[in-house]
Amino acid sequence: MALRLLYLIVLRVFGWIALLARSQASKDAEILVLRHQLGVLRRQMAVPRPSWADRAILSALARLLPRRRRCHLFVTPRTLLRWHADLVKRRWTYPRHGPGRPRIRPTIHALVLRLAAENPG
Repeated sequence: MALRLLYLIVLRVFGWIALLARSQASKDAEILVLRHQLGVLRRQMAVPRPSWADRAILSALARLLPRRRRCHLFVTPRTLLRWHADLVKRRWTYPRHGPGRPRIRPTIHALVLRLAAENPG
């Protein structure tokens, strides 16, 4: 998973480097096309389901946006905070034990059985 995230980051950086060589008119046209595609996708898709890599990239890039532009993301700032809380919760949880009494050691179990057999009354 970390390798995929690293791949996506490197791919994005190379894409940004390629943008430096393009003309402003070409960039503006691409922005208009992408905005139109985004509008079409928003009308067709009820709830977006980003993968964990998409979430990481969105969270990292959302910090770079000014506050007034963050409201145009397809996720709310509250969703970004929830993703971070889920990540922290997954990292700092301890294994849960099932309900009931914990198991006793085999030596104690054998001792109890021996005492029960030696003292029938």
